[in-house]
Amino acid sequence: MDSIAKRLHEAAIIIDAVCPLLDDTSTISAYRTGGLTAIAPTVGAWYGAGATLRTVGLWQKLLRERDDLILVRTAADIRQAKRLGKIGIILHFQGADPIEDNLDLIDAFKALGIGIMQLAYNVKNRIGDGCEERTDAGLSRFGLQVVERMNQTRMIIDCSHTGVRTTMDAVEHSSAPVIISHANAKSVHPSPRNISDELIKAIAENGGTIGVVGFPGFVSSDKRPTIDQFIDHIVHMCDLVGTQYITLGIDYYNGQFPYMDDATSLKEYEKLIANNSWSPEAYPEPPHFYPAGIETPKTLLALTEALLRRGFTADDIRKIYGENLIRIYETIWGGEAELR
Repeated sequence: MDSIAKRLHEAAIIIDAVCPLLDDTSTISAYRTGGLTAIAPTVGAWYGAGATLRTVGLWQKLLRERDDLILVRTAADIRQAKRLGKIGIILHFQGADPIEDNLDLIDAFKALGIGIMQLAYNVKNRIGDGCEERTDAGLSRFGLQVVERMNQTRMIIDCSHTGVRTTMDAVEHSSAPVIISHANAKSVHPSPRNISDELIKAIAENGGTIGVVGFPGFVSSDKRPTIDQFIDHIVHMCDLVGTQYITLGIDYYNGQFPYMDDATSLKEYEKLIANNSWSPEAYPEPPHFYPAGIETPKTLLALTEALLRRGFTADDIRKIYGENLIRIYETIWGGEAELR
């Protein structure tokens, strides 16, 4: 089994679609050790255009200086990264604050390589409601315009952290598939950040994908969730809509164990609670231990081994690891790589 898993893991295109751990760019090496083909740093979240532009600039500089990295603008860029033994960098926003109230900033950021934007981050914004907001309103008039402009610029609409009605409105009004890059099944573990079977079906029926997330509070009520509890979410969603709609958005972040000491992690957590970015109901107090065996990106081979033990075929695993997202990227971004 180990040798079969290792060969499969090494041959597969593996995409982790949500990687806030990359706020510290030195952690790229951990993803390389874990066999990742493409990774997605969060380059925009709670800040306006100016601060976000500085972060994008830092990544563009890194991409210019490092020959082992490739900026992903098309699906073919990921396949090229795999062929060349490099790592693809997918720039995305977790929230729409970077576009402020200006639709033209969508065009600007897409030109700079931002391929994906979340519509909200837990709370209400100009576009619509977050998933932890007191209300559950749909898209605003501005939100409808944002969806239309994202379609026009071929920027992927991500409804992670987004309210149910806002998400359903995005699915209805978007001319392209809508994704949820990272959320688990509420029927497996009832976190406010997880999503219902109805929503999972709606995303799949629209041609989108749902990424399974490793943040412990979204996996189970256990302080140290097991790898099988993580896979329970994959099994449930695959049984519900099929393996072709499930992906990975593990969401390793710099406040988790072992990247931050417990005292500092608690201070950072309290700030997030105080400013309403997080709620105690969805985000338990740290330390945050990711599922046993895949506590960090370095050991992602353990997931391949565990999925095989649970009866997933090699074809299933290749779809979940990369091919399903590549289908989305080809549909929305296009398939041809840029000349290099």
